[in-house]
Amino acid sequence: MVLIGVAGTRLIRYGDAIAALTGLSRSWIGLILVATVTSLPELVTGLSAVTLTKAPDIAVGDALGSCVFNLTILAFVDAFYRKEMVYAVAHRGHVLPAILGALLLTTTSLILVLSAQGSLPMLGHISIGSVVLIALYILAMRLLYVVEQRHHTPVSEPLSQLIGLLSLKSALMGYSIASVVIVCSGIWLPFLGVELARIMGWSNSFVGTLLVAFATSVPELATTIAALRMGTVDLAMGNLLGSNLFDVLILAIDDVAYQAGPLYERVSPLHLVSALIAATMTGVVAVALTYRPISRVLHLGSWASVMLLTLYLLNAVVQFLHGN
Repeated sequence: MVLIGVAGTRLIRYGDAIAALTGLSRSWIGLILVATVTSLPELVTGLSAVTLTKAPDIAVGDALGSCVFNLTILAFVDAFYRKEMVYAVAHRGHVLPAILGALLLTTTSLILVLSAQGSLPMLGHISIGSVVLIALYILAMRLLYVVEQRHHTPVSEPLSQLIGLLSLKSALMGYSIASVVIVCSGIWLPFLGVELARIMGWSNSFVGTLLVAFATSVPELATTIAALRMGTVDLAMGNLLGSNLFDVLILAIDDVAYQAGPLYERVSPLHLVSALIAATMTGVVAVALTYRPISRVLHLGSWASVMLLTLYLLNAVVQFLHGN
């Protein structure tokens, strides 16, 4: 996890450099480039879980648990970032990816319910639900691209001396190296999760949702901290919301890789709780970005952050009590 954290910190710096050198907005870089790479541990972990360890609950729990944890990071960011209220200074353009994330997570919830009843048709060993998720993800990316082109706000100047000294080629090279480190560091996580579940007597769904999801979300945590230190709130917000969009896509990719049958029919029904809570948390973020709260509860975070933390704890309690 230390390697993932270090690589994630470097990733945010090179991502900011790419934004400055290409003229793209930090929201877009965070949403697409940084979010994709920081979600690679979830992708590698999911593929390893369904192909090597045959633990589909680890894969699904990791993807959905990471969505919940990523949004919880916003609550801590709001509490510890004392300069300004995060939801008040973030660009309003983040509302759209938040709404799209809630749509994808709600669709995932529906897929889990219908799959448990055996109501979804199959395309070979792949659920039609995965096809829907892939189509929605592509549509979401297309929509976000169109909106970005309409309301493009390029980075006016680099915010660090490091960026000023980099060429685009060097920034892309550093970005690639950090990506490789993150991928390689995530391969062993499902093996650790399965072994931990065996030793402690915990279910794979509980371990995947809380423990493995926390480990694979370290890049998001590291990049968020680095972004705030650099003063790039939009890069941090875009990374977290974009990571959740990609994490839902990972479910479809895992289903394609899982040869034993439809993935969604072979997992614990408790994953539905994570999907619904993640969708609700995303809705809270969308409302906060629109309403822009300016006051803190007990001088800590806004009401939105209190709700996010409460929902995270609710999911943790449910997974612990009913997942063993």
